[in-house]
Amino acid sequence: MPKMKTKSSAKKRFKMTGTGKVLAQAAGKRHGMIKRSAKFVRNARGTMTLNDSDAKIVKKYMPYAR
Repeated sequence: MPKMKTKSSAKKRFKMTGTGKVLAQAAGKRHGMIKRSAKFVRNARGTMTLNDSDAKIVKKYMPYAR
């Protein structure tokens, strides 16, 4: 059998933790920071863990990242 391929877009955007959770950048931080509240911008720093339903989709894209 041939090897499965990892989606290139997924490997650039997501990272797996040691326990198998998926880390991703916070959404809504690309542009338009003026209209967002300071609390939103502060809470959207760094990476967040995806919820289980989204993480399940991402794990299909990255078969060897477990």
